[in-house]
Amino acid sequence: MSEVRHIAVLDIGKTNAKVLVLDCATGEELDVRRRSNKVVPGEPYPHYDIDGLWRFFCECLAQFSAAPGFDAISITAHGASGVLLDEAGGLAMPVLDYEYEYPEAIRTAYAALRPPFPETFSPALSGGLNLGAQIHFQRSVFPEAFAKVRTILTYPQYWAYRLTGIAANEVTSLGCHTDLWQPGQAAFSSLVDRLDVREKMAPVRSAFDALGTVKADLAAELGLRQPVPVYCGIHDSNASLLPHLVGREPPFAVVSTGTWVINFAVGGDLEHLDPSRDALANVDAYGRPVPSSRFMGGREFEMLVAALGPPEMSAAERAVPNALQKRIMLMPNLAAKSGPYPLAETRWLSADEAPVEEKWAAACLYLALMTRTCLDLIGAQGPILVEGPFSANLIYLKALRALMMRPVFAVSGSTGTSLGASLLAGGVSHQTAVAVEGTYDANLMQAYASFWQSELQPQGKAK
Repeated sequence: MSEVRHIAVLDIGKTNAKVLVLDCATGEELDVRRRSNKVVPGEPYPHYDIDGLWRFFCECLAQFSAAPGFDAISITAHGASGVLLDEAGGLAMPVLDYEYEYPEAIRTAYAALRPPFPETFSPALSGGLNLGAQIHFQRSVFPEAFAKVRTILTYPQYWAYRLTGIAANEVTSLGCHTDLWQPGQAAFSSLVDRLDVREKMAPVRSAFDALGTVKADLAAELGLRQPVPVYCGIHDSNASLLPHLVGREPPFAVVSTGTWVINFAVGGDLEHLDPSRDALANVDAYGRPVPSSRFMGGREFEMLVAALGPPEMSAAERAVPNALQKRIMLMPNLAAKSGPYPLAETRWLSADEAPVEEKWAAACLYLALMTRTCLDLIGAQGPILVEGPFSANLIYLKALRALMMRPVFAVSGSTGTSLGASLLAGGVSHQTAVAVEGTYDANLMQAYASFWQSELQPQGKAK
């Protein structure tokens, strides 16, 4: 196989999808296209616009084949999604939106099937955040359609299948709270037999495997002038983690920010995870379990923008001392039923007369407090690396440093998910971790945090 100079990456987030080309030598984004990742409402259930995404990917790859060109394709996508194929290789059923809430009877029936947490290290989550719950719902409510299912694929690998015709599953997507995988055994869980889908699960391949080249007819349609290998692909949060696993000794923590804020305790153990607080094991690209926790911080930031208007961050930073002293606080959860306080209902404290910049200061402090909670839940040790959109939020970074009382680094460079996906195909990490300078008064910050925690006690923690 010839040396890879440029890598095309399909990067499919819950909110947005993009296609970009990275230069392997420099890590530079040579070109990028974006579109929203729409959910189609209605029958038979809310589902992803798979046809629209495919047209978008093909249009981008055709444009990029002319310039800047690419020698390989890699894929990263959000978790909590699977694709059901029929005998002809088409969609047997639409790809279900994981935020859809099932009827209570379906949820109750699934709860009786789920393996225990020590088997899967996968907590019981809302909607379809457990992929096993999606399969159970589709199988139970639509038996005739489900009878046509021949192959089940994890989501990044579906797009690799569309490009190559080769079906595969992969452990980072199987290991992200699906209920279908045993991280400690590197094997399918007992649930695949309870759902009677073991024979439908595509073979498990490494994220680093080149599955094959782009199919000949598709290659001609895209204007590819030579065979282009397609790599198996990786779950997006684990794509963000991968660059940090190369050349860095544990223990350390990675905070990967996007729609979800995913926290990894690299070098930690799985012994003390609390499934009622969205603590779990992820599985890294090398197949190793990693203690993890999360909350929907990016979605909450979007909700705050809708409520407060776009932030003026310099004004908000100047307002931080006032927010701390007045104890202007935002309490969990804007995004309900997830994170470390799934039973909490959001509210503001001491904010009735607060100007918008003080509310934004408090909102950024809230995101840091939630991150600290998540890191404490997984016993994270060592320096903290923040990548993604929150790595540019100075209030968040300085507050996290004050709360954790250890070094915090803002990771710059290419988007973590895209960069991690490029490493599968021979790319090189060009991220730079910059130490966060400055912090907030430690005593004031700790007092603020203690008061915030005390206000949670009556209503915040899952039992």
